[in-house]
Amino acid sequence: LAEVRPVLPTLTSHDVWNNTFVVLGERAEAEGRVLDAALHFRSAEFFMLPTDPRKQPLRHRLLAQFREATGISTELRREVPFDGLRLPAWHLEAANARGTLVLFGGFDSYIEELFPVLIELRRLAWNVVAFEGPGQGAVLEDQAAPMIADWHRPVTAVLDAFGLEDVTLVGMSLGGCLAIRAAAREPRVRRVVAFDVLADFFAVLQGQQPPAVAMLVRGMLAIGAHGVIDRTVTRIAHRRPVVEWGVAQGEHVFGRERPSEMLEAARAFETKDISQDVRADVLLLAGKQDHYVPLEQLWEQARSLTAARSITARIFTPEEHAQAHCQIGNLPLVLRVISDWVDGCSR
Repeated sequence: LAEVRPVLPTLTSHDVWNNTFVVLGERAEAEGRVLDAALHFRSAEFFMLPTDPRKQPLRHRLLAQFREATGISTELRREVPFDGLRLPAWHLEAANARGTLVLFGGFDSYIEELFPVLIELRRLAWNVVAFEGPGQGAVLEDQAAPMIADWHRPVTAVLDAFGLEDVTLVGMSLGGCLAIRAAAREPRVRRVVAFDVLADFFAVLQGQQPPAVAMLVRGMLAIGAHGVIDRTVTRIAHRRPVVEWGVAQGEHVFGRERPSEMLEAARAFETKDISQDVRADVLLLAGKQDHYVPLEQLWEQARSLTAARSITARIFTPEEHAQAHCQIGNLPLVLRVISDWVDGCSR
């Protein structure tokens, strides 16, 4: 934070942002601060367009730094066969483990950047299996496999590969949606954590736009006017670099070539069509001031879980420094909440 705060006023464009964080990463690396370097490089790489030639070399560099900084050896990594793909999975074992958590990220995370989370969960006496599925991490970047909504299928492949029964599924960010979808179809998932809740991804994307634009996009999708959507989104993207990046990233993750196709693909990532089939214990987490997922999705998700064995909801507040998306600001708190909840359900 001490390094980032002074440069904030200079971050006026994507190029300045990316170049600034690369410089910060180079400086941290030269000073032997490997984790700081990885975080700076990730801040740059995250906002590089998929077509940027710097993105892939920087990605490989920062992932190696996350491994070095956290001491997690590649010996803990294995590849799980799935539909002709190889899903990378990391297995951390705890002494006197209380059970197994199966964890994955969301729309555009890498498992390696979540290594500090995995280490903390292991310290709390949980075995952890963390994997990347289609549309995530190395499966997307190295195997060009787009994201799928039938998330129970990769979850089933991972449980089979590790011989797991009676597990807790933890999905982060969009993974909160994917975890509910998987729990509805995979009976070995006895407990599921939406970290955070995300009941409707299309609505989340719409919430990032001015209401008039969101209404126009919904109407044009309803009548199949994809050309109008493509032109409208492209005009907005020219004026708003973060929209340009978001559309390009969405097309990349979903394997689509047009904004309208990306938005159509996003509509499949919701839980209302499948929540009634969840019979596990469910923990729904939300930040009171999440910039991404509106708080009402917590209540929408809770109401739709009509067959769940139990439902627990937890809203994190500014007083806890955990009000943001996925509780960035107080990860130790949310990990303790998850650990205590799983332990209570398992007794």
